[in-house]
Amino acid sequence: MAEAVARARSLRVAPRKMGLVAELVRGRTVKEAREILQFTQKAAAPKLRKVLESAVANAESKAAEHRQRIDTDEMVVTQLLVGPGFTMKRMQPRARSRRCMIRKRTSHVDLVISDI
Repeated sequence: MAEAVARARSLRVAPRKMGLVAELVRGRTVKEAREILQFTQKAAAPKLRKVLESAVANAESKAAEHRQRIDTDEMVVTQLLVGPGFTMKRMQPRARSRRCMIRKRTSHVDLVISDI
């Protein structure tokens, strides 16, 4: 059973928004996931597609080391975890000499593909 992992840290998309796109891809084949991410109109979609392509490249590299031939389009996204990264904190001036906190959230993505 071939398995490949790709991780992306500190992506500048809130984990809640990334999770919406991740839900569309979880459990799909790589070919289906590529098509879904290509036509999804969310800011998280191109970033998640890049992580998927990295996992596919890792699978091909791993297979080449063992002199095996694999079809990456038929591999399945078995695990896709989205978690919060660090939060950048910025101040926004408000009325009457006050300030308001602006939180710029980041997310961590762990993606595993395997042939089942």
